[in-house]
Amino acid sequence: MSNGRNSEGYPDPTPCEAERNIEYERRQQGRRAKYAGERFENMISAACNYYRSQNIADIEKTPEPMRPLKPYGDRRRGQYVAVFTKKAQNDYKGILNGGRCIAFEAKHTDADKIEASAVSDRQAELLENYEKMGASCFVLVSFKFEQFYRIPWSVWRDMKDIYGHKHLKRSEIQDYEIGLNHLGTLEFLKKTKGGTHNADTRA
Repeated sequence: MSNGRNSEGYPDPTPCEAERNIEYERRQQGRRAKYAGERFENMISAACNYYRSQNIADIEKTPEPMRPLKPYGDRRRGQYVAVFTKKAQNDYKGILNGGRCIAFEAKHTDADKIEASAVSDRQAELLENYEKMGASCFVLVSFKFEQFYRIPWSVWRDMKDIYGHKHLKRSEIQDYEIGLNHLGTLEFLKKTKGGTHNADTRA
């Protein structure tokens, strides 16, 4: 059909236009993912501040190790082109009152399930090592900012054996759901109903 429309009468973009549309959608998805990740991190940081104020735990986000290469944009704002100097670390680390170490990953998804691959091989290796040394390790998951779960590392690691597939659905992990306290703070250290897989962080 002529006039830039397909056989059904809808606009039919040229290959270049189609490629630009795909690239635009990728960038939009990236921006949405970045915003969601930052929002979830802000919720966790607020919870960390609360636990610190209550002398329950001292937990901080792990800074990404980077080396600045050259100034970028406005130098007064401290903007630089930089490269990562080490492999990815776990998102959060700290210590619980009583001396036990804690390490966890924070993952948000807008889907109805979360894939095992959301935790990288390097992150998994670190969580495994920390847990073997006695640390409390888990993966903190947000589903669409509607429900939140603290998945013990042993459950995340063995999800294929436990659930029969390499992803988790909300309906399968209800025992690990966490909520918000009266201040609206994410209670990720509150004990869940997770039986023998419980992270055993705090009652």
